[in-house]
Amino acid sequence: MRVLIVKTSALGDIVHALPALAYLHQVAPGIKIDWVVEERFRELLEGNPLINQLHLIRSKAWKRRPLAAVTRREIAALRQAMVEARYDMAFDLQSNIKSGAITRLSGSPLRYGYGRAEVREVPNIVFTNAKVSLRPGDYHVTDRVLRMVSEPFGTDFCATAIPTDIHTTAADDTAAAALITTLGVGPVLLFHPGTTWSTKLWHETGWVELGKLAMDSFPHASILLSWGNDQEREVAERIATGIGGKARLLPRLSLKGLAALLKKVELVAGGDTGPVQLAAAVGTPTVSFYRATDAKRTGPRGESHVVVQAPMACYDCMRKVCDNDLLCRRSITASQLLEGMKSLLPVR
Repeated sequence: MRVLIVKTSALGDIVHALPALAYLHQVAPGIKIDWVVEERFRELLEGNPLINQLHLIRSKAWKRRPLAAVTRREIAALRQAMVEARYDMAFDLQSNIKSGAITRLSGSPLRYGYGRAEVREVPNIVFTNAKVSLRPGDYHVTDRVLRMVSEPFGTDFCATAIPTDIHTTAADDTAAAALITTLGVGPVLLFHPGTTWSTKLWHETGWVELGKLAMDSFPHASILLSWGNDQEREVAERIATGIGGKARLLPRLSLKGLAALLKKVELVAGGDTGPVQLAAAVGTPTVSFYRATDAKRTGPRGESHVVVQAPMACYDCMRKVCDNDLLCRRSITASQLLEGMKSLLPVR
């Protein structure tokens, strides 16, 4: 059996979809799974032994130059590669217009998607021909994914142990280990203050306070600060300076380099952001906070993860701009996050 997964972006969303791989291999031994993903996120999936082939797309470049010869060639090559694969079924886990069109171009006779009430963009429904109905308990984004891929097999995914991992190379692991050895003998904590929405951010003074409280509670700890772009680097640098002591700004890391480092630290703290989901996927404990989104829908689950939800009545607003943004940020305290850290790490 050969199947196609269409989940093109973003970092955290792709990580949330990873359990689909292990599930499908468990219920259909010998299955071959291909995956359509944006080129900039290829590192998340490259080398994964559960994936047969990646189809890479560059949708932003295509959108900028829709009639360019290179755009036409790349889309035609994608379609040809998918049709030649002769998929038995395809799963549109993205549920927008773009993913729907790709799913239709795959040529698969069975194209699974969500119904009108669950898709991100309503026109998506015209591209799929096997609609999956979510159940009341399918609230977390990973459960939505597993509900879809379990539909053809009639197996209850809730009763299945579903591991996840990010494949890293020996070079990635060696580099991460070398960095860790420069930090001393205490626990290594990683803070990731950045994210894509301003309404998912915390305030810099909160991060500084958390860092100082963590250093008081874990005197031998080192704190690493990661970042994804120049603006995030400037923020992380200021936070590291504010914390002082053994707080250290990380260099720019590839996605695989970051994943390798996340496997070796004791705890990761951040908001509703991809690196927190990446840490959970590789088995590292996390403490994370949620403001414009619901922790019960997108937060890491399990005993090794602590989530803090903003106490605002309007939480989970899904707004990228909000007049109450500052008040909402301040509703989450450093002491709350510290207590989460203490519950996961032994105080020394």
